[in-house]
Amino acid sequence: MNYVKYFKKIDIDPYFQYSGNMEMTIAIKGLAALAQETRLTIFRVLVQVGEPGLTAGQLAKELSIPNATLSFHLKELAHAELIIARQKSRFIYYSVNFATMNALMDYLTENCCAGIACDSTAVCCDDENS
Repeated sequence: MNYVKYFKKIDIDPYFQYSGNMEMTIAIKGLAALAQETRLTIFRVLVQVGEPGLTAGQLAKELSIPNATLSFHLKELAHAELIIARQKSRFIYYSVNFATMNALMDYLTENCCAGIACDSTAVCCDDENS
């Protein structure tokens, strides 16, 4: 079998499209996590609080959400890599993963303004602070 002839027939263009699909898959996962009222509210509260974050108890009290429900929604946001959980002594603090948030915003606005570079978005936190 002539392997050179065989490999020349392979179209490698679809393999490059796969990386774009992965980026879209990550965006879809993040948007799906935020496409629910309670999760969006939790995320917005954590964005307002910033890097220190809040404990699950503080979130439950502030938003009047039962602990089991809050735990489920925090899990979904963490699975989408939109929030980070970190343990500090006895408590787990939840904060926004600003790197993921900024990457999602970049992805959504990548081709805005008819392809002309524009300064329509400003990020509140850079990747170094997340």
